[in-house]
Amino acid sequence: MTARRRIRRPAIALASLAIGTTGVLVLAGCAGGGAAADGGDGVSIVATTTQVGDFTRELVGGEAKVTQLLGPGQSAHGFDPSAAQLAAIAGADALVVNGAGLEGWVDDAIAASGFDGRLIDASTGIELFGTHDHDHDHGDEGADEGDAHADESAEEHADHDHGDAAEESHDGHDHSGGNPHIWTAPGLAEQMVENIADGLAEVPGLDAAAIGANETAYSAKLEALDAWIEQNVSQVPVADRLLVTNHDAFTYFVEAYDLTFVGSVIPSFDDNAEPSAAEIDELVKKIRETGVKAVFSEGSISPKAAETIAKEAGVAVYSGEDALYGDALGAEGTDGATYLGSQEHNVRLILESWGVVPSELPAVLQK
Repeated sequence: MTARRRIRRPAIALASLAIGTTGVLVLAGCAGGGAAADGGDGVSIVATTTQVGDFTRELVGGEAKVTQLLGPGQSAHGFDPSAAQLAAIAGADALVVNGAGLEGWVDDAIAASGFDGRLIDASTGIELFGTHDHDHDHGDEGADEGDAHADESAEEHADHDHGDAAEESHDGHDHSGGNPHIWTAPGLAEQMVENIADGLAEVPGLDAAAIGANETAYSAKLEALDAWIEQNVSQVPVADRLLVTNHDAFTYFVEAYDLTFVGSVIPSFDDNAEPSAAEIDELVKKIRETGVKAVFSEGSISPKAAETIAKEAGVAVYSGEDALYGDALGAEGTDGATYLGSQEHNVRLILESWGVVPSELPAVLQK
């Protein structure tokens, strides 16, 4: 299996970015090593989410200052950049975004800040799933249909400077039907890393060869992680690979490893939404009927509703330190401080809920 695996379901072609509503954003300055705080050669990079911030730091090492807009545990579904945050964007040589419509505020922020550096969209070339593309059986017929559709391939979008990005993001590219949580599948995370590396290699002042070497090393870890997850998940019969989470954030993980997504506490991509009483009752009914053994909360969302539903359904709940890392990575010192650590954490807990003890991590992933 390769990290370039195509997800086997109908997909929505990816565009660049989309404008959305704004909320609250907290600025967190993050450095990628000892020299990063000084900016290396003076190159300044802004990354939006915790995931793309982590990927970017892995790629640049200590060559540049990386400012991460979202802090640990903060959801990326709605922001309103402050003057200081707009100033950070304005002074950046590059802006790295998750893309896929996740940062609906970004076009307005770019316009307001006057940013004229390189916009790097980590979602370039990745096909998006709609709301219920993961609600399916995993029969061969469905897989074949999905493979045929995937072979049609999404249009490749080259990284571009902001002057082109603003026009492209406004010209009819609607991501409202696509799930933006693409990083949850390590194979797609590797594609995101490749996209970021390609964009950074074009930023004046950065060493393209060094970035390429860092990409190779980090991609090897992502491939090892992917193989480790598949090896362990394969111990569980497909019919027993059931998952219930706080919100609909794990679509691509579910598809990559043939899980059945029974439902989510918040039936939406957006963790700001709230479930109705009828939706809660329906989820409790599904949990009882399917034999789900646990409900997983997520670190960036209040666990109260998940705990209530688990109690009513008579199953375990994973919350607090045992919550999954979904929309955001965790604080320094937690299992989810890095992307690799967050994935290992999530998989171990999911396997535990199925009664499986995971195998030892590959040497390249051991700390």
